[in-house]
Amino acid sequence: MGATKTDHFTDRQNQIAIIAKALGHPARIAIIDYLLKVNSCICGDIVNELPLAQPTISQHLKELKNAGLIKGSIEGNSICYCIDEKTFDILKDYFSKIITTVTNQKCC
Repeated sequence: MGATKTDHFTDRQNQIAIIAKALGHPARIAIIDYLLKVNSCICGDIVNELPLAQPTISQHLKELKNAGLIKGSIEGNSICYCIDEKTFDILKDYFSKIITTVTNQKCC
């Protein structure tokens, strides 16, 4: 079996791409913003906050969780979601490196 295109890139590059793809939808940004505001919540709270149907929000939550941006734990009949700080530390390091490089770089 041949190599996939992602095999040509480092694990870090693939990880950043997965995270960036998950953040590439405004509904997911709104979910992250809401979780930051309340520090944790259950899915029903998000449904009441955003103008989207519950199945749509569940799909966005799944994408965010698969990318490692949020984590969830089962509490009774609900899932409590919160920010996964480890993944945001990865983003922080990545963008800090970009900012430092760009700030010190002389461009054409």
